[in-house]
Amino acid sequence: MARIIKNKPVLRSCTQFLHSQTSLIFPYTSTRSIETLSFEEVRSPSHKPIPDYSAFVLHGLIGSARNWRSFSRNLASSLSTFSPPSDWKMVLVDLRNHGQSAGVSGLHPPHDIVNAANDLANLVKARDWSWPDVVLGHSMGGKVALQYALSCARGDYGMRQVSIQIETHLEAMNYTFYNYPSIQHNSRRQTYDAEQLWVLDSVPGIVEPEESNGDVEKVLETLQTLPETIPSRTQTYVIGYRWLVDHLTNLGFTRSLSEWIGTNLKKEGEQFTWAFNLEGIIQMFDSYRKLDYWPLLEHPPKGMEIVMVRAENSDRWDPHVINKLESLKNRTSDESEGKLSVVVLPKSGHWVHVDNPKGLLEIVTPKMASLS
Repeated sequence: MARIIKNKPVLRSCTQFLHSQTSLIFPYTSTRSIETLSFEEVRSPSHKPIPDYSAFVLHGLIGSARNWRSFSRNLASSLSTFSPPSDWKMVLVDLRNHGQSAGVSGLHPPHDIVNAANDLANLVKARDWSWPDVVLGHSMGGKVALQYALSCARGDYGMRQVSIQIETHLEAMNYTFYNYPSIQHNSRRQTYDAEQLWVLDSVPGIVEPEESNGDVEKVLETLQTLPETIPSRTQTYVIGYRWLVDHLTNLGFTRSLSEWIGTNLKKEGEQFTWAFNLEGIIQMFDSYRKLDYWPLLEHPPKGMEIVMVRAENSDRWDPHVINKLESLKNRTSDESEGKLSVVVLPKSGHWVHVDNPKGLLEIVTPKMASLS
C-alpha cells in the first residue's frame, strides 16, 4: 500500500520572471515567461501572422513543457500538410510548480488541480489570446484538462454568458446561427469551451492509495530524502546528473526513470537544485488522486468532444475502470450533450509521447484536422 506523503522543507529555486523573455528554439517555436505561467509556443511552418487554431499541451507530474516539444512540433507540421491543411499554434505550458513556472510569482496556494486549470484561463486573459480550440493533457495534465472543461461548463471564467446573450438575442429576432455563419464563428471564439479535450493515459476518477502501484509516491518520498546540495567534485552539471542517476538507481529505481528525474536537476551558483517546487508538486499529486471527473465523462459539455486515450500497456488502469470507460463509450447520448470517445494506443506504456509517438500522432492528427 502506498504511504501518505508529508511535506518536508526542501531547497528550491525561486527565480522571479518579472519581465517577458523570448528565445528562439527552432524557426517556428518561441519561449516566453510571464507573471502567470511559463510556456513555449510551437507554430505550424507557415507565414500566417495569426494561426487558424490553437491548442494547449499539458505535461504530467514532475514534467515540463519541453517533454512535449518534439511531439508538438510534429503535430503542428502534420496538421499543416493534412487535408484540409490548417495552421496551428501549440502552447506548451509549464504547470505551476513545474519547470520555469516554479519560479513565477503570483501562482499562490492552494496548489491543486483546480488552481492549475485556473492558471490556464489567467494565461489566456493575460496574453489577450483567443480561447484554445483544443486542450491536450497527459497524466496529471489530463486531469487539469478535465478540470478546465468543467470550469468552462460552469461558467467559472466569466465569458459563457456572452455567448448565451448573443444566442438569445438572435433567437428573439428569429435569426439562426445556421443562416449567419460569421456570427456563429465569432460567437464560438468569444466562448472558452474547447471543441476537443484530449486526456492521455489519465485515470479520470479517484485514485485510492491501495489501487496505485506506489511508484509515484516512492519517487516523491525519495526526493524528500535527498540532500539539499548534491555533491560534485568539479561542480559541473554532468557530474551532478550522474551522481543523482546512480544514487536513484542504487535505491532500486529503473535507469530510465532515474534519468528522467535527473532532467529536472539544474545548477544554480555553486550547488544543484530542482527545476520544480517539490512541496507544491506533492500537494498537486494529492489533489490529483482525490478528484473525480466521471460525472463530466458521463455528461460532456455540449459542443465538446472528450477523447480518452488509454495506453495499451499502461499500468495505471484497473480492469473495473477500463470496463466503466468502455460502457460510457458505447452509451447513446442526445444532442444536448457533447461526445465521449475512447481510443487505445497500441504498443505504449504510460509515457505515450515516448513509447509510441508515431501512433499517437496518427490518432490525434485526423481528429484535430476535422475542426478546420
